[in-house]
Amino acid sequence: MDIEGYARKGIQRNDPELEDKLTERILEIKNTTPKHARSLAKAAIVEAKATLNVEGDVLKSTVSGVSMGEFGVGSRGLGDFYAHEKIAEVIGKTTAAVDTSHLDDSGAILNESGDGYIIITIDGIHSRLSDFPFLAGFHVARASLRDVYVMGSRPVALLSDIHVADDGDVAKIFDHIAGITTVSELTGIPLVTGSTLRIGGDMDIGERMTGGVGAVGTATDLTARVQTQVGDVILMSEGAGGGTVSTAALYYEMHDVVDETINIKFLEACEALIASGLTKHVHAMTDVTNGGIRGDAKEISRTAGVKLVFDEEKMRPLVNPKVLDMLEKLEIDYLGVSLDALLVIAPREYADDIMKTVRDAGVEIDIIGEVVEGTGAEIMIDGEMCDFTPRFRESAYTPIKKMIGDEEPRDFDEMKNAIDNAANEAIDKKRKVIEMIKGK
Repeated sequence: MDIEGYARKGIQRNDPELEDKLTERILEIKNTTPKHARSLAKAAIVEAKATLNVEGDVLKSTVSGVSMGEFGVGSRGLGDFYAHEKIAEVIGKTTAAVDTSHLDDSGAILNESGDGYIIITIDGIHSRLSDFPFLAGFHVARASLRDVYVMGSRPVALLSDIHVADDGDVAKIFDHIAGITTVSELTGIPLVTGSTLRIGGDMDIGERMTGGVGAVGTATDLTARVQTQVGDVILMSEGAGGGTVSTAALYYEMHDVVDETINIKFLEACEALIASGLTKHVHAMTDVTNGGIRGDAKEISRTAGVKLVFDEEKMRPLVNPKVLDMLEKLEIDYLGVSLDALLVIAPREYADDIMKTVRDAGVEIDIIGEVVEGTGAEIMIDGEMCDFTPRFRESAYTPIKKMIGDEEPRDFDEMKNAIDNAANEAIDKKRKVIEMIKGK
């Protein structure tokens, strides 16, 4: 619970019972005395008042009037993709070989000698795995390594950032790190540094955990999405899901399905491709995560200026049977959730060699589509070509997500305009502060 946010809202509406209410909320969550809870409530109100009215470009926050949940940020659908495009605009043009404007899995910069690249990425833990620190650590470490591998890069190090709320058990940290280093020891890629903090310091009570894992790698050839070309074939490896599938299994009480996600097959497939030297013939690689293959198709199409055409009949057998059975029983669209499968886009003449290399590593793979002229994506289902655009949010995979739904809000265009304005304001603020610092 964010007691600072609670206090601020109470002050803004002039709630005469704010201190009593906040004391009550604190006692509901925190194992403490009424006296201490009231003292904490009073202090929170004092601090909230101190920061309500601030002035100046640095202190005054940009406001869009649109909340993260309303716009679907983090929900791996149309709203989330739009927000990420705006993030790239706020960052602006960079000297990187691959930056956020490419909507790729990782960033890439030329090394000092100019004969290769340094690959950098960061992944946040799945928000619903807070109560399962080991699982959260395992899946976020694997995700971070995936994002480096799919750039045609071999990872060399991992780093972690973990935040636990004030009342969380210290052992969450150890359990989480154990999950990360399970992947680390299986792959031989060390966890070398990190940060450990409380969420919001004294102002967030409860047991919630969040954080992320980053990875660094090196490469001589890049396999970024922008290199996708007309005439390429699209290959997909087998997938059993990761944090998303685990979350669905946990919150629908199908806990045995979680075990299906505990593997490093994706990493082994990538390692085999890099060791074989075939990555120099691969145009692009990515992992099926953000909003499922629906989301990946949209991002690749936009980045490379091509159209992707898929064959659902070829994709279905590559999904872990136990995972697919769960998704279909729960009426969750398997094409709209993270499957943690590997997508490889390459010239047709290299497809057989790629498939043989991946299969020799013990991972199934097949051709599931092709790249043609045009924009967007289509998919063949039961002999009929269908539109393949992502929904407003990824497939709803928990009871709460099903309740919220994935329909596009009626005022989506109005919200986009507000987001545009907020992004432009942030850019203006950045420029003003840069000018201020240069003028000192």
